[in-house]
Amino acid sequence: MLRWHQQSMAGGVPHLPTLAGSLPVEVIAMRRLGVIVALGALLGLFGGVVTASPTLAGRGPKWQFQPAGPFTLPADFCGFQIGVSFPVNQEYGKVLKSSDGSVVTLVTGSLTASVTNLNTGKTITENISGPGKLTTYPDGSFTVAGKGHEAPILTPADAQRFGLPPLSVTAGALTISIAPDGTFTSVSLQGHVLVDVCAALS
Repeated sequence: MLRWHQQSMAGGVPHLPTLAGSLPVEVIAMRRLGVIVALGALLGLFGGVVTASPTLAGRGPKWQFQPAGPFTLPADFCGFQIGVSFPVNQEYGKVLKSSDGSVVTLVTGSLTASVTNLNTGKTITENISGPGKLTTYPDGSFTVAGKGHEAPILTPADAQRFGLPPLSVTAGALTISIAPDGTFTSVSLQGHVLVDVCAALS
């Protein structure tokens, strides 16, 4: 589950300018998104703006469907490109604004991700339904908090720094805090890693 600042999208991945000498644009996008979005589950929420779509019947007037299209992660994460798709997506989000200027986006529902090693065709499918909560603060920093099954995406450097695989499926309480410039300031997992995705697809 993850999302963010208002950028144009194609294929479920935000478009950001290419920076010379930096990681590919998709990697920068994942850093900015806070990466708990279950391998892209929240890729529709940018800065607390929910995409316009039908209201979830029976859940109330503010819940909006969260589309999640297929995308490709570059080889920087696992050493090979990974295709990501969502065979089951019944996730919905709701935006709440606080008096202090912060914006909270709640995401709940059912989400299943299939991830494929594009070199070998090996595929695994995992439940990454969450639920999760994204809090965006007035200074541009934000915190992503998820429970249940989540799929954090971390650059290799952040994965090493925080002791988690670059791509994984986790169980328990996962909290990621991100500074206004997109730097991950903390990643805390009160639970355990269910699947090391890179290892499982190798």
